[in-house]
Amino acid sequence: MENARPLFENTCEKTVFSKLHERYAKDLHDFIYYKFGEQYNPKDKVQEAFMKLWENCKKISPDKAKSYLFSVANNTTLNTIKHRKVVLKYESNASKNNSTNQDPQFLLEEKEYLNKYQKALSNLTEEKRVAFMLNRVEGKKHKEIAELLGISRKAVEKRIYSALKQLRRDIDGI
Repeated sequence: MENARPLFENTCEKTVFSKLHERYAKDLHDFIYYKFGEQYNPKDKVQEAFMKLWENCKKISPDKAKSYLFSVANNTTLNTIKHRKVVLKYESNASKNNSTNQDPQFLLEEKEYLNKYQKALSNLTEEKRVAFMLNRVEGKKHKEIAELLGISRKAVEKRIYSALKQLRRDIDGI
C-alpha cells in the first residue's frame, strides 16, 4: 500500500515541507525576535533552521519538525551571541594590551594561549560548548541554562564538567 510507508519520509516531500514552513516560519521568527531581538537577524535564523530541516528531512518526521526547528534556531542564535561575546572580549583585551607597554614575549604567549583556547572550544561538542559558554561567559546559573536549553540541571552540570575536563586536557596548564 502506498499509504503504509513511514511518516518520516514525508518531510522530504516538497508539499509537506512547504506546509511546515507555512505553519511554523512566523512563530519561529517571533520566538527568535522576542527572545533575542532584531540584532540577531531572526529571518536568517528561520532560514537556517529550515535549511537544517531540509538537510535532515529523512531523519525528522513531520510531527517532530516544530521541536527540531525551534531547537536549531535557538542554538544557532545562542552560538551567534556566544561568538559575538568572544570577539568583543578579544577586541577589548587587544585594545587594553595595545595601550600598555607589555613585554612582547608575554603578548606572543597570550596570543598562542588564545589560539589554543579557541581551538579547544571548537573541539567541544555543541551541547558542551553552549552550556559552558552560557555559564562561564554569560554567568548564567545551572538552573537558568537548564530552562533555556530544555534539559535537566544534572545534564547541564555534566556538560559543563565534561567541557572543563576536555578543555583542561586540550590546553596545557589550565
